[in-house]
Amino acid sequence: MNLVRRKSVTQLQADALTDQRLKRALGATNLTALGIGAIIGTGIFVLTGTVAAQNAGPAVILSFVLAGVASIFAALCYSEFASLVPMAGSAYTYGYATLGELFAWIIGWDLILEYALGAVTVSIGWSGYVVSFLRDIGIEIPPQFSAARGTLITLADGTQVTAIFNLPAVIIIAIVTVLLVIGIRESATVNNVIVFVKVAVVLLFIFGAAHAVNPANWHPFIPPSSGVRGQFGWSGVMQGAGIVFFAYIGFDAVSTAAQEAKNPQRDMPIGIIGSLLICTVLYIAVSAVATGIVPYRQLDIPDPIAVAADHAGLGWMSSLIKLGAIAGLSSVILVMLLGQSRIFWTMADDGLLPPFVSKVHPKFCTPWITTIVTGIVVAFFAALFTVREAGSLVSIGTLLAFVIVSIGVLVLRIREPKLPRKFKTPAVWFVAPMGAISALYLMVSLPWLTWERLIYWFAIGLVVY
Repeated sequence: MNLVRRKSVTQLQADALTDQRLKRALGATNLTALGIGAIIGTGIFVLTGTVAAQNAGPAVILSFVLAGVASIFAALCYSEFASLVPMAGSAYTYGYATLGELFAWIIGWDLILEYALGAVTVSIGWSGYVVSFLRDIGIEIPPQFSAARGTLITLADGTQVTAIFNLPAVIIIAIVTVLLVIGIRESATVNNVIVFVKVAVVLLFIFGAAHAVNPANWHPFIPPSSGVRGQFGWSGVMQGAGIVFFAYIGFDAVSTAAQEAKNPQRDMPIGIIGSLLICTVLYIAVSAVATGIVPYRQLDIPDPIAVAADHAGLGWMSSLIKLGAIAGLSSVILVMLLGQSRIFWTMADDGLLPPFVSKVHPKFCTPWITTIVTGIVVAFFAALFTVREAGSLVSIGTLLAFVIVSIGVLVLRIREPKLPRKFKTPAVWFVAPMGAISALYLMVSLPWLTWERLIYWFAIGLVVY
């Protein structure tokens, strides 16, 4: 144990070139699809309406633009690191190279909140959408097996049953885990198909419903402030940006696939930045069409996009939108489990986890032990926990990683300015501080209870270390 020991960047680069245990099978298109797969979940189908109705009105479009700009600051910093140090550890490895072993462990421990807990949260949401979709086509899953243990479920006849465990959540995690063990190429192919489906659904809504847009619904574009901070006016646009920022989380997961990229120096920045830009354009277009069809105050509902489609005479799209949400969540689960297993594998390789954990499958060339262990743990919590219990720490854990990566880019520029960098963060002395400040601002806006849980989590992590 050496608290301040740092890994040499040149040694990490040499390791990346010589370590052939993982199969290099991903090109720029696959990496971009991984990013889109991680970013687009249910946010695009839910947050648009909530923020329009409660915060920004039609200017939810601006909220998405501002959140996209804040995200691009962090994405540019991730891109520089991912091309400079193309290792599977993502922010953990970047922290090891710039801040030392103790900070690396803290970051690795923190990333469990983003990836493992993120997968738990998303798989619970996936279960809810699947149960609803199957009900639409006449298939009923027993309620005892569709929610967290102890959850009281009221049936149509008014009787209540107590849930035993969330079976659909366990099933999707098991399927994704098996897929990730079988191979990265196979996983990427399935992800590409899922991404195609969910992007197709989004585009179908944008182009299919655009004819029903009434420009009068965009006026006033920024509704006058109600006098309460965050309720319309510019403060509403800014608070809305803070809320929809979480619809962008996930692009950083691309960096965990660096050791499985064919040409990481070129393709990692393309995958990270390309996926973020594509999702930003889709978010802006969806919010513009939705608020143009339905008066913004009527969008404070769980399914605003489905309602907008109905207003446009496309009621048949309701089930398709649910299918798009299911596809969206499926790919998020895949990328989250991929990211977590690669980070654990890298930590084991560095001696911070038991060495046997870093074994690679002789046939599939995947870190099968960390993948299976991650799948089992995530399935256990997804079966028994609720979204609120699982999800409260995901956002703060992700934002902390953004802060550290943004600071780390500056530290490395000062410490080793002459390192050959295939991709350089443009205007780094502006972009990197803005990346850290944006993430810190959003962290500070989170409830104290979330901070308290983060402190407890880090205390446990330091004891384990």
